[in-house]
Amino acid sequence: MSRIKIFDTTLRDGEQSPGVNLNQLEKLEIAKQLERFGVDRMEAGFPASSKGEFNAVKAIADNIKDTSVIALARTVKSDVDAAWEALKGAAEPSVHLFLATSPIHMTYKLKKTPEQVIDTAVDMVTYAKQKFSTIEWSAEDATRSDWNFLAQIIERVIDAGATVINLPDTVGYTTPDEYGRLFRYIRETVPNIDRVSLSCHCHNDLGMAVANSIAAVENGATQVEGTINGIGERAGNAALEEIAVALKIRSDFYPYETGLQLKEIKRTSDLIAKLTGMHVQANKAVIGRNAFSHESGIHQDGVLKNASTYEIITPEMVGVNSNTLFLGKHSGKHAFKDKVKELGYQLSEEKLKEAFDSFKKLTDRKKEVTDDDLFTILMEIQTDTSAVNKYKLEMFQVQYGTANIPTATVALKKPSGEKVEAASTGQGSVEALYRTLDNLIEEDLKLVDYQISSVGGGKDALAESRVQLFVNGEPVNGRGTAQDVIEASANAFINAVNRYIIQKNSSVLKQAVKS
Repeated sequence: MSRIKIFDTTLRDGEQSPGVNLNQLEKLEIAKQLERFGVDRMEAGFPASSKGEFNAVKAIADNIKDTSVIALARTVKSDVDAAWEALKGAAEPSVHLFLATSPIHMTYKLKKTPEQVIDTAVDMVTYAKQKFSTIEWSAEDATRSDWNFLAQIIERVIDAGATVINLPDTVGYTTPDEYGRLFRYIRETVPNIDRVSLSCHCHNDLGMAVANSIAAVENGATQVEGTINGIGERAGNAALEEIAVALKIRSDFYPYETGLQLKEIKRTSDLIAKLTGMHVQANKAVIGRNAFSHESGIHQDGVLKNASTYEIITPEMVGVNSNTLFLGKHSGKHAFKDKVKELGYQLSEEKLKEAFDSFKKLTDRKKEVTDDDLFTILMEIQTDTSAVNKYKLEMFQVQYGTANIPTATVALKKPSGEKVEAASTGQGSVEALYRTLDNLIEEDLKLVDYQISSVGGGKDALAESRVQLFVNGEPVNGRGTAQDVIEASANAFINAVNRYIIQKNSSVLKQAVKS
């Protein structure tokens, strides 16, 4: 079996999904889970794009030691320098340089001749080689490039020091047969191609990202790039969990394997979905809620007699287990700590106490506490930032009925410490609540999206709310949980505002230090 390396770009290309905005702690938590998942390489971000992105990439590089951490850079010296400064504490720092090679990009975006593009690529790979031993070079929009030109520029950047060559389908344009032939052509045409690894990076605009990626592997690619849950710009990227499971299930046909721990798929998928706010569609392959559900009576009968009649993937393979009761209201802190460790979380004593207190409060109101419940608690505790003063919900009350006008009363503590109170009406209870919060919060707010869902099943399930706000013109996501849907909605709204405040204060502090 040939080993295929997995290059995860959830933290870079995945975060470019519209509406996704992760803070540093959330990115670090995702990076730790990707490390547990077993990815070979993770693209932590684009350090030159902002100070916040630089700090997030640096934090990941300083903490992740079992997975190679990579940073994206344009073919600009300052980008390469920023990548090195962010990554120099990593166990295996690597840079990912990219430059467009298609006629449409060279003409209208770069405004350079093909010869100038080759010179730029060679110069920057040569410069990066002074700092990095591992350099991936990507021919942006490779699938719409002239193949002969691709062969020329690839030969030159390999001579300059590139160690990985990536041929991305940047706009999701290609087909499996066409993409496979491109890789075969490059392998057969570029004389020094044996000195590098070949990588594929596919977008899903035509719904063929996974199929295209596997076609590339069949034709010589030894690295596959993608994201968890297939998130990413526009229609997203190739879903890594689908590729890994496809290679496993059809190992009789595909003589390839990955180093991924398939049992970590569900936990990784859940974490990405919760932190990005991008829910997994119910019929999503491998990990969707309906992936192991059977509605047809014939199917149900077959599965009961022998699961393999209609299930080619077992739930256990991807980490989907029954949500049975694991702890109760009489469980002690020691048992709780053991369970937290089992779930892969490392909490400080302060955070552990905070999580245990939240767990105890939940057991007072919820009869059965499941892994999903605990996962939600731990995720919120682990990714919370409490270093700055924020808005705090002191009290709220909503009056609602079919014969009454919905009215919300809210008491709020401002970052300054001042306590304020107000009441407003609306067409519904959530609208009344959000109008009241809007009146009390000083920032300019505009609600863009609102979602409510349950964590697990049952009448006593936790409610989980997600919102996207424009706070002073900047898009920010917020999330909140509670057993009451209205309280969860309030928590999500305030969480979004507080995330903006944290980011703003962090930027001001960094600017002051810099000055």
